Amino acid sequence: MIADQLNKVVRRVPAWPIYLIGAALPAWLLWLGTTGGLGVDPVKEIERTLGLWALKLIIAGLCISPLRRLAGINLIKYRRAIGVLAFSYVFLHFLTWIVLDMGLLVDQALKDIVKRPYITIGMAAMVLMLPLALTSNNWSVRKLGAQRWNKWHKLTYPAAILAALHYVWLVKVWPVEPFLYLGATLLLLGIRALSKRGQLPA
Repeated sequence: MIADQLNKVVRRVPAWPIYLIGAALPAWLLWLGTTGGLGVDPVKEIERTLGLWALKLIIAGLCISPLRRLAGINLIKYRRAIGVLAFSYVFLHFLTWIVLDMGLLVDQALKDIVKRPYITIGMAAMVLMLPLALTSNNWSVRKLGAQRWNKWHKLTYPAAILAALHYVWLVKVWPVEPFLYLGATLLLLGIRALSKRGQLPA
């Protein structure tokens, strides 16, 4: 079976290269930004690209359980690295906004967080993801216990919805792409809910 062959490959490929590959995107964006390769507004382009790739990684992480349940493809060993990388991009997205876009004008940034719903939603998603990133290590699993740790990490689901809504709300003209990401997020969470209720293969 294809799933068995893929799982054999997965067992031989460690998770750590994901961090190295992930570090390439911010480095590449920084290089392009300093050499004029990001157009007339490099800050906005860096901000947008980091946010979009964070959302893509969040959705990729949500795909792992359905792939295992429905297709027998086990990528669980990569979920932690994908999640940590997703939060890293979210945090860099935030830093780009508050440092380069807002110029560290904290008072103005706080006003925008309250006044602009898409920023409010984005900040809420980042806050929900923070404890996930901080506890994505073996020490936290031992300290919290597996059951309690799993409860904490269910924050992934509301964080994913908020991240997708942030993207939808951010885009002024509302093209198809943001809705595709939101639809994919809701679909994957729906599959998980049905699996938990026993209406799909466990």
